[in-house]
Amino acid sequence: MNVDLTGKNALVCGGSKGIGRAIAEELASQGANVIVAARSADLLAQIVTELPNSVTQNHGFLVIDMEDHDDMIKKVRTLSLSKPIHILINNSGGPPGGPILEAQPDEFTKAMQRHLLASHHLVKLLAPGMKKEGYGRIINVISTSVKEPIAGLGVSNTTRGAVASWAKTISMELGPFGITVNNVLPGFTRTERLESLVKIWADQRSISVSEMENELFNSVPMGRFADPGEVGAVAAFLATPAASYLTGVSLAVDGGRTKCL
Repeated sequence: MNVDLTGKNALVCGGSKGIGRAIAEELASQGANVIVAARSADLLAQIVTELPNSVTQNHGFLVIDMEDHDDMIKKVRTLSLSKPIHILINNSGGPPGGPILEAQPDEFTKAMQRHLLASHHLVKLLAPGMKKEGYGRIINVISTSVKEPIAGLGVSNTTRGAVASWAKTISMELGPFGITVNNVLPGFTRTERLESLVKIWADQRSISVSEMENELFNSVPMGRFADPGEVGAVAAFLATPAASYLTGVSLAVDGGRTKCL
């Protein structure tokens, strides 16, 4: 099975922590040259030094804000002119939680700009280079809410569903060029975002964080939260030559929690 990414260049958005960083580490371990993108230059510079690295690899970073589209487009266009990007990881922090009927219209607008529109801009910028190189992998980190909406995450459920539909449509348009487009749907994963949500849910229920975690564990057949690296490994596999005939798929990495097929 060919999982070698030597010579391939990957842009990992949201690569400074959590699942994004785990994906960056997995891609680097498989030989890719990884460009991690996020808002903190100092943090990104440190991460680059910690990525798996061989004498043939050349990692880097890009300081971008997924909500500042003009600046993002300018920087990614410049990057793409200096080197072809074969692998794009669309990943960004989720919208704040809350019931959907309590959400303000601007919350939807902001979430769509950060997730759907930012991803769309990046694909439009990088797909031509993927076509020219004859290799392209677009992987979107979304959520299991694509299959089963999660209570208390109204804006996120709405936005994630839109991204999944967009990705499926893009996969049909890019398929003839051998470019794959897939979605990874993390379940409960030990990240800063999950820690924040667990505390919010526990406060709403007037129970302890440990009690809330135990309830969540009981909803997962495997009885635990995922490590970010477990999600990263799946995303990295989708980026490899071995996954060349897998496209248009939303793949739940959730320990079996999602009940639908």
